[in-house]
Amino acid sequence: MTIDRLGGAGLLLLALFVAWEDRVLPLGTHSRPGPGYLPLLLSSFLAVLAIILILRGRLSAAFRSVKWPEGRHALAILACCGFATLALERLGYRITMLILLAFLFGVLERLKWWGVLGLSLALSFGSFWVFDTLLKVLLPRGGFGF
Repeated sequence: MTIDRLGGAGLLLLALFVAWEDRVLPLGTHSRPGPGYLPLLLSSFLAVLAIILILRGRLSAAFRSVKWPEGRHALAILACCGFATLALERLGYRITMLILLAFLFGVLERLKWWGVLGLSLALSFGSFWVFDTLLKVLLPRGGFGF
């Protein structure tokens, strides 16, 4: 199994999933497209490109030859995304981002404690101020109202 064939298979599965989920939306016509028209068009295009990638994938490197030196970082970032998904409504934007950034800067990047504290506070509260106050985007306040 080569890298390109595995990637193409993943993209083909994604295209089939989107097309399957799109079946409940009305397609409309070419002159008056419905809400399901563009997702089906894009998933069809993705499926065609995935099939091309699978067919031409024999020229790429074998999957077993790939090294994963940053695999732990990728898993930690994926875990942070899961945490943010579960905690954002409960804790609010500022506290969730503060925890996430402190973890990423402190554990993954191993910055000094004063750098972790300064960056985490500045980025979480600063981004909240920019989006909530200046751009008027409603961000979750959380159970603490904070």
